Amino acid sequence: MTPLTLPEVEALARTVHEGGTDKAGRPYAEHLAAVAEGVRARGGDAEQIAAAWLHDSVEDGVLTRDRLAATALTPRTRAIVDALTKRPGEEPEAYARRILATPGARLVKEADLAHNADPERLAVLDGPTRRRLTEKYARMRALLGLAAED
Repeated sequence: MTPLTLPEVEALARTVHEGGTDKAGRPYAEHLAAVAEGVRARGGDAEQIAAAWLHDSVEDGVLTRDRLAATALTPRTRAIVDALTKRPGEEPEAYARRILATPGARLVKEADLAHNADPERLAVLDGPTRRRLTEKYARMRALLGLAAED
């Protein structure tokens, strides 16, 4: 089966996340678009950009693992999405090891963390939530061997 084109992957991601919002109440598709653009800006390839569009789909419960497996994606795109899907009760260290062991996944997670930690995005959250998330994102960056953000 021929893999979906990037516009088709984007359309799928927008459809399955339709009506969803992020912690700040913004349409969830804005986050997906920002991560996909972040991957592109960091030199990511089409498979990584496709994974960026779908990186939260299984974790957020908008796609099942079976539906993802049946979707016309390359094996590498599917592997990246799987690597970026946190498992219930999973320790951050195990999650980071899986990302690092999956070719192409680290760059997608880097773009995801960059958007999640955007000061403008965090500014609308209450203080305790902002601090908790800032620490969480910094810890994951460290576990992945990414430089601290300015």
